Amino acid sequence: MKLREITAALEDYAPLALQDGFDNAGLQIGLTEDVDATGALLCLDVTEDVIDEAIGNGCNVIISHHPLLFHPVKQIDNSDYVRRCIMKAIKGNIAIYSAHTNLDNAEAGVNFKIAEKIGLNNLKFLKIADNGQGGSGVVGTLDSPIDKDEFVDEIKRIFKVGAVRYNQWTGTSISKVALCGGAGAFLISDAIREKADVFITGEIGYHRFFGHENDIMLMEIGHYESEQYTIELLQEIMQQKCPNLRKVIMTSINTNPISYR
Repeated sequence: MKLREITAALEDYAPLALQDGFDNAGLQIGLTEDVDATGALLCLDVTEDVIDEAIGNGCNVIISHHPLLFHPVKQIDNSDYVRRCIMKAIKGNIAIYSAHTNLDNAEAGVNFKIAEKIGLNNLKFLKIADNGQGGSGVVGTLDSPIDKDEFVDEIKRIFKVGAVRYNQWTGTSISKVALCGGAGAFLISDAIREKADVFITGEIGYHRFFGHENDIMLMEIGHYESEQYTIELLQEIMQQKCPNLRKVIMTSINTNPISYR
């Protein structure tokens, strides 16, 4: 299977036009003309270890969620991990493709996968994009209301976290859930507008926790933790869109740069 067929399939599922203006989704490194894909390694972040893993598994394509090339790079040397990854990928003939906010904003994208893991029904975008295509976040309902403390414990179990951060919400039970993977605090007002009982995201920030005690439960679970199932989503997309690519591997490396004790 050609690399250009893989990139076309990914962009059919999550068109690049859906990405936010600040983003740099798409092909990061590599030529699409006539390159044969030997296999694809799926990951959240591209690191040197991930590139080594791809090479070790005979995969010449890496598909990540977070773009390796996000900020401008003015020279290629070994001064930071991004530049070292660029050199390693080029030397190893590894193509790198990233499906970022275009996959976040797509129908059945990252946030829908998170909602699936929580068990939400009646899903819809939390905020529709200005062009009417795609949207930000997701809101849905649980099968039945659940005590808020039980819900916190369930979220900790689903996302494999030892602790979550949440505000002092005055409500008692959770029925309607809004969410956004990654840094989704910009959607808090939209979650309140939708009358959600809780808004879950990866990053909120200290000051945003103030002032919503009577409005909504705000829950921060970690950026990596909130998006970890994106790798599973990428595997499903590849199975659906690229069935002829025999080798599709989910990374075995936890690329979360944050440690807890």
